Amino acid sequence: MTDERSRVCSACGAPLALRSRYCTRCGAGVPDEPSDEVLLRGVRRLRVADDTVSLPDLLMLVETGVAHWRKQLDQAEGVARVEAAAAIKELSRILESLADQVAQGRETVRITRRPPAKRGYAAPCALCGRGNRTGAKYCIACGNPLRPGAKEAAHVPPPLSLDLAARTDIGMTRNVNEDTIYTGAYSNADGPIGTLLIVADGMGGHAAGDQASQLAVATVKQKLRLALEIGVPKDDEQWHALLRQVAADANQEVFSAARDVGVRGMGTTLTVAVVTDRRVHLAHVGDSRAYLINTAGVSSDGSTWSQLTTDHSLVARLVDIGQLTPDEARVHPQRNMIYRSLGTDPTVEVDAVSHALAAGDVLVLCSDGLNNHVEDAELAAIVLAEPDEDRAAERLVALANERGGKDNISVLIARARA
Repeated sequence: MTDERSRVCSACGAPLALRSRYCTRCGAGVPDEPSDEVLLRGVRRLRVADDTVSLPDLLMLVETGVAHWRKQLDQAEGVARVEAAAAIKELSRILESLADQVAQGRETVRITRRPPAKRGYAAPCALCGRGNRTGAKYCIACGNPLRPGAKEAAHVPPPLSLDLAARTDIGMTRNVNEDTIYTGAYSNADGPIGTLLIVADGMGGHAAGDQASQLAVATVKQKLRLALEIGVPKDDEQWHALLRQVAADANQEVFSAARDVGVRGMGTTLTVAVVTDRRVHLAHVGDSRAYLINTAGVSSDGSTWSQLTTDHSLVARLVDIGQLTPDEARVHPQRNMIYRSLGTDPTVEVDAVSHALAAGDVLVLCSDGLNNHVEDAELAAIVLAEPDEDRAAERLVALANERGGKDNISVLIARARA
């Protein structure tokens, strides 16, 4: 393993501090260490290393999907039986392709899409992470000097304010809304801390997916409140550790509750965002999503939106390796098969990441009932075109229902203002 103390900035050659995110000499971003694996249920693992995925492990996961739908085919009737047959046909095609590659001696295949990148600009600020134009001497967001030897900044800008909207809808086909959402402010004896946003999409249908999502959200709120009363994290790493811990606590609560016969097998996704000062700290499990949107762009290529979370789903990995197109994945009958969730195993791997925020940024958290029907570009266009957050949320939910509303639909919108 490379000694982190020996790392240097790829842009200017300056030594990098332990776990630094930005070079303090030139402000260049420091790449995150690549993740070497993605956990599956039980002891099996889907390897993702050096932008490759293990073919035998992926083959095993697809075989599990085929077995699941064959069981559904034996038990289902009518439309559900047709859906199961279609899923088996599609997965069998993919299974044959993967098996051929394994038979040819291939052990891994290169993925075609990296996980969502952090916000990137030509001149990111080493203090707050906000992007700046090439040649800028001081950060546009916090006033921090961007060049060695520059005079110290005269002030630090105040925290951003957030305009919030939240909507959850049962959709057009479900009998129960298994989604749970929450927005609220946190403070302690020293004053305000930040704003918490949560989306949890319960799984299990009659096995009480709604109970799973409610229990997860309640646990996160309680554990986070107790932790923040003791002390507020001082940096990104401490926030990541805290959010991973409260997510792990929520996982244990749901896993323990799911031992009861009446709710056995229940689980939930979990996407948590804490906005404090000019940063957002995220924790994520499953296939609910978080987006960052800004009409001024959120990356160096000028894109107005970026998905901040990675879907822990089978179809997302099949898109990665070119077995499915994004359009095919959107309508694939196996799109709801996720390999990581809260409550299905005694422990769970939790993604955690932080991003700088600036005035004009919009955070959107949603369940897959929205993004299954509304494309990312459409979602961003509606949020940017509608200045009223409540109206934007209503329009997004209405559009998802108009296109079928096959699942519960939840969306949280937080617009940052100076």
